[in-house]
Amino acid sequence: MVRLMTTAKVRLFVDHPLGAGQPVPLSREQAHYLFSVMRMSTGGLVKLFNGQDGEWLAEISEAGKKGGESVCREALRPQVVPPDLWLLFAPIKKARTDFIVEKAVELGVRRIVPVQTRFTNSERIRQDRLQAHAMEAAEQCGALFVPEVAELTRLDRLLADWPAQRALVFCDEAEVGSRAGTLAEAPAPAAVLVGPEGGFSDEERRALTAMEQTRVIALGPRILRADTAAVSALTLWQVAQGDWA
Repeated sequence: MVRLMTTAKVRLFVDHPLGAGQPVPLSREQAHYLFSVMRMSTGGLVKLFNGQDGEWLAEISEAGKKGGESVCREALRPQVVPPDLWLLFAPIKKARTDFIVEKAVELGVRRIVPVQTRFTNSERIRQDRLQAHAMEAAEQCGALFVPEVAELTRLDRLLADWPAQRALVFCDEAEVGSRAGTLAEAPAPAAVLVGPEGGFSDEERRALTAMEQTRVIALGPRILRADTAAVSALTLWQVAQGDWA
């Protein structure tokens, strides 16, 4: 049994139930990757997860150019859902936005929400591409959960419909170097908000600080790049929650 587990080097996210003896269809893209790129064939082993049923060892039962099938043989890990944390961020350059999504998946968030602020550099995103990137990140890092990547949403509209019970951790670059706000006791459920390269406008800052759910924090003595700020804020929240130990 251990030998089988160690020979399964490929992990795939599948939109299909997983369980003992469960056949799982493989998409055309997955078939191309397994059979053309990785040179696998029937009898080969893969690890499958769907974000609900844990991770399973599966054996390829059918291999074709346009698709295939695998069969679940053994449960490897039970399902683990990350803490109820969202990441809100203003999109930046493509490669750095990809980095933020990738690291959010690795660090474990439930939802990723790109927000349009006054000084956001990128006015468009491809939600489907970022969602696929999140899936690939989960496949590669061993995560069992793929967070939803929402459509780009204007910050004012997001705040207007903000859930009453969800804390909003506002990482305000104007507080850099101050001790105003810490995450010694991280609230939950929560969302972490990091701004664009140009920071938040005065109007946005007033709207955020006026909300009862908002908790303003500084991310240390230095101004961080947007992608660095996202990783730092998520890590601080997880440490305070005990999710980092």
